Formats: sequence, structure tokens, C-alpha cells
Amino acid sequence: MESKLYIVPTPIGNLGDMTFRAVEVLKEVSLILAEDTRTSGKLLAHYGIATPAQSYHQHNEHKITAALVSQILAGRAMALITDAGTPGISDPGFLIVRACAEAGVPVECLPGATALIPALVVSGLPCDRFLFEGFLPHKKGRGSRIQALAAENRTFVLYESPHRILKTLEQLAQACGPERKAAVSREITKLHEETIRGSLQELIAHFSKQAPRGEFVLVVSGH
Repeated sequence: MESKLYIVPTPIGNLGDMTFRAVEVLKEVSLILAEDTRTSGKLLAHYGIATPAQSYHQHNEHKITAALVSQILAGRAMALITDAGTPGISDPGFLIVRACAEAGVPVECLPGATALIPALVVSGLPCDRFLFEGFLPHKKGRGSRIQALAAENRTFVLYESPHRILKTLEQLAQACGPERKAAVSREITKLHEETIRGSLQELIAHFSKQAPRGEFVLVVSGH
């Protein structure tokens, strides 16, 4: 197999979303870099993938990236996966891709699962042009980012945890106005997947009565 770095998306919930090509690549590379080897071990076992896996996450990527790039240059093929979705999208991946690019190491990204696109498409909001913001800062810079998003003409997409979704909706309603249209998708591809659409005010009312559970994608229309 050609020595390069393969970026391999993994399912965000439904194991059936793994592609045939992704399984093939993970079986053929010499090493899998996994955000959490315990989490990924369940997926690898499900598909009969016996390739060795090594931890690669935000706490060690600065220390080991250079050595990994050197190994690929020496002839090894590696694949990068995260716990769920496409590496680099609100997950580790940027550092090693940049290091490979600077060293002349080929990088190939397979298409696959990510939460933001399904949530955007089913939101019922304009999706021909959009802004992906990922997770908002918890403290420093949070207010200024929300104000900037409130002035955005394009539909924008956020990731949020169940613990902060109500707070985020309230802050967006204050900045954007309570009637701004939005949609919240949770547990995408999983058994309890659902999408709630309405104004920010209506979404606040919904989650004030119903305790938020699962991982959320919030889609908000531009002004």
C-alpha cells in the first residue's frame, strides 16, 4: 500500500455508515491513529480489522506528530480516525495534515460521516451558502463570536452539548432576536434521532420543558 496518510471518517452513531472503502483502507494500512483506542476498538472489532492502533489525540499530538510523519516518509501507510465523524472537523487532525503537507507526504481524505451536513440539509433553512462555526468558546470570546454570528447573512451551524444547548439558544435569541428561525438536530443516525424546527424562542420553550439529551447540531438562519 502506498505510504501516505489516510484520513478516514467513522460513523457518528450508526455502524452501517462505515463505507466499504474505509474498511478496506483500515485493513491495509500498517498503523491506525485513533483518538481513543478503546472507543475505536469496538468499531474495528465489528468489521474484523486487526491493524494495530495507537492513540493520537489533543493531549499528545504536539509531541508525536513529527515522529509519525517521519515514519510515513520511511514507507509506512497510516490512517487517522477519531471517535466519530471526519477527523479535523472539531476533532484532532489539523496538525498532522499540516505537518504532512509541509514534509511532502501525500494525504488522502475519504468522504464519509459528519454531523453538520445532515443537520444542515434537514433544517429546512437555506443551505446553498453556510458558515460552520463548530463549538463556541465556553468563556473568553464567546459574546463577541455570538454577536458576529448574529450579523451573518448565511445560515450558520454550531455544535453544542446537552449541558449548554439551552444557554446557547438564549444567548442567540438575545443577539439575533427571538423570532430568528433555527433547527436543532440531535442523535443524528441513532435510534432517537430527531430535528426540532422553529424560532429561537420556540426552541427555548421546547428545551425548557424537555431535558436536552444527546449531542446537538444547531442550525440558525442568517439575518
